[in-house]
Amino acid sequence: MDGFAVAKQVRSVRGTTVRLIALTGYGGREDRMETAGAGFDRHLVKPVDHDMLMRVLAEIAATRRSDA
Repeated sequence: MDGFAVAKQVRSVRGTTVRLIALTGYGGREDRMETAGAGFDRHLVKPVDHDMLMRVLAEIAATRRSDA
């Protein structure tokens, strides 16, 4: 099972209660569209910049707090 299948499976079971981040070596427009279509919330390209990862995680944490 690849990451796209995993994301689709997680979405079918957990809906939007889980945040999914694609971490991939591919960063083209089509790649981003494919991860979005599979249900990923964000798309990060390797090697991931530490500061970018921290910002994304902080955004997710803030969203979860505001949803509670």
